[in-house]
Amino acid sequence: MGNSRRHWALAAAPLALALLAATGCESAPGTGAEPAAAPSSSGARSTPVARVCAHPTAGPAKAPAGAVSVDPAVVDDLAAKTRNSPPHTTFWLRPGKHRLDPDRYAQVIPKEGNRYLGAPGAVLDGRRTNQYAFGGTSRNVTIRYLTVQGFVAPQDEGVVNHDSADGWVIEHATIQDNSGAGLMAGSRQGVRASCLRGNGQYGMNAYKATGRISGLVVEGNEIVGNNTGDWERRRKGCGCTGGVKFWAVDGADVRGNWVHDNRGTGLWADTNNNDFRIENNTLEANDGAALIYETSYNAVIRDNTIRRNNWVEGRRAADSGDSFPFATVYLSESGGEPRLKARTDKIEIYRNVLENNWSGITLWENADRFCNSPANTSSGDCTLLVRDTGRCAKPAISKAPLYADCRWKTQRVDIHGNRFVLDKSAVRCAAMCDRMALLANYGTYPHWSPYQGEGVADAITERQHNRWHDNVYLGPWQFVAHDPSRVLDFGQWQSTPYQQDAGSTLDPRAGG
Repeated sequence: MGNSRRHWALAAAPLALALLAATGCESAPGTGAEPAAAPSSSGARSTPVARVCAHPTAGPAKAPAGAVSVDPAVVDDLAAKTRNSPPHTTFWLRPGKHRLDPDRYAQVIPKEGNRYLGAPGAVLDGRRTNQYAFGGTSRNVTIRYLTVQGFVAPQDEGVVNHDSADGWVIEHATIQDNSGAGLMAGSRQGVRASCLRGNGQYGMNAYKATGRISGLVVEGNEIVGNNTGDWERRRKGCGCTGGVKFWAVDGADVRGNWVHDNRGTGLWADTNNNDFRIENNTLEANDGAALIYETSYNAVIRDNTIRRNNWVEGRRAADSGDSFPFATVYLSESGGEPRLKARTDKIEIYRNVLENNWSGITLWENADRFCNSPANTSSGDCTLLVRDTGRCAKPAISKAPLYADCRWKTQRVDIHGNRFVLDKSAVRCAAMCDRMALLANYGTYPHWSPYQGEGVADAITERQHNRWHDNVYLGPWQFVAHDPSRVLDFGQWQSTPYQQDAGSTLDPRAGG
């Protein structure tokens, strides 16, 4: 963690991505104002949004039978009563601001099966003093109807479920205005109908220090205004920001969320994730990409409404003269892999509406990024097909099976039945915001790399079963294939050798 994960290299050396400090959002986090979510002007289907932050569900006004009542007037009452009560105890936090001891490491350490319910107006406030709200390794803890705010977790660490314990349920909660990540994630964690707002780094950091996370559900949440600390500017290329970041998650359902106005990427799955379903979300007005799926496998991305994303980062790159097709949906070294157990053996992107974003979908593969390469920004990780990274070395890497298995490949991606709408006047761009792309760089290093030259670009473009078809394009779209220099019109994109978008239509004057 903490190292750059995004690698946009197009030549011998990787390019660093500098982000704009201003969010360009329509509302500031924590103000209660919301961007408009009106139906699309193109008449396309619009996914209902989860307006959780403005309309939180109230908790019980009276203590449930058998619950331990927690008094906000008594400092550290919640932590003390948790220590002195048995597992599977229900705690009811009375209205008011609850405080922990004024020590930065003071926190609540739940016991297995504990339940924490907030009354209307119940807030657990870290007062910019405590680092963590709820930690420890106990399983099956539930937090409902509670506001958690003002904690100061360090970079990459989280405030709620700090130690990534398994089986936690966070529902109808508001986790806001904290440093670091609002919450971490463990296996079988459910985060539902909650407001993750204005946190310093992430709304949620789905990372576990040991082992993989499985069975994660993120449903019906509003994830807004996160990365207030602008970490990419403070540590350029860290790849450590956004609404939600997923690391090594094996099985996730991300559905019905409203992910908007985050500084950076909305949803970012990074390094050896597998078996994702990302569906029925509204992803809008994020400064960077709506969705990045990077060095990961097997996903279904469907029925999402994706609009007005990537205006800040895309425009900044274009203004700097960068010719890379910075995308709103970006797949980087990610694809379908039938050898890994999942609910699909490909990446399928369908029935989505993408409207007035900075560019569309880019499928990218960095020829220089593979196990043991200095261009592998994933902190020494290797693919899920090679457990021993040391095997990916000369001379064995030049032959089967390691030649194929030592690199993450963008393959078996099926993009169909989507609606791509672009009105350049709405995006306020003259060029570079109109791209759909399938490309790689020219392999150059290290000196022992078996992937030098155009081999990877040839493979991603022609041999790795990446296919667009049966889509609708409204507006002046262009297409990039093989490498950044090959900018095509729709007819060239459909013709040999690319043969993309069979059955699709394009009306260049209909975008606005």
